[in-house]
Amino acid sequence: MGDFFNKSLRDVINACASGAPTPGGGSVSAIVACFGVAMTAMVCNLTVGKEKYMDVAPQVKGILEKSQTLLEGLEKLVDADMMVFNNFMDTYRLPRSTGEEKKAREAAMQKALKNATDTPVEIARVCLEALQINEEIASLGNKMAISDAGVAAVVIEAALKSVLLNVDINIPMIKDQGYMQKILAEKEKIMLEAGKLKERSVAVVRERM
Repeated sequence: MGDFFNKSLRDVINACASGAPTPGGGSVSAIVACFGVAMTAMVCNLTVGKEKYMDVAPQVKGILEKSQTLLEGLEKLVDADMMVFNNFMDTYRLPRSTGEEKKAREAAMQKALKNATDTPVEIARVCLEALQINEEIASLGNKMAISDAGVAAVVIEAALKSVLLNVDINIPMIKDQGYMQKILAEKEKIMLEAGKLKERSVAVVRERM
């Protein structure tokens, strides 16, 4: 794993704003998701240990542990997304002077495109898990911090939708129709479920505020 998360927030923003191709949309989406999951964790931490919420403490602790695991996963995926995109760019620059070179380059590009698609899909899967545990804390967490569970839901869903734009841009270049159909079907399923989870979380948050 790289040292991207050891940079200051200002350095991260500057890196994202620079002319460098990475971190791009996939990595930025994963970073945004981290902020959303962090809000879920914060609500957990503001609930655990409070006498009023002792009866739900075991559940909240479980959600907190899951949120930490998801944060660790997202951190790795930020690096992974930058790596697969850089690999794609390296593949794009391969020589294509002869027929053999063109054939080898095309095969390498197809593999690189799938890798650059699989990683955003994996980020979206993690975001979906994050929305699931956030729905739990929305109904259990400290009412004094419950709006932050709403923030988490909105932010994580936005990150999920954003990262899947990387799938949309890659799919037209992928020639494997079976792979393409499988990815698009999963993408639609994830987005539909994410929307439901977000709406349910926000509804619970508004009810409890």
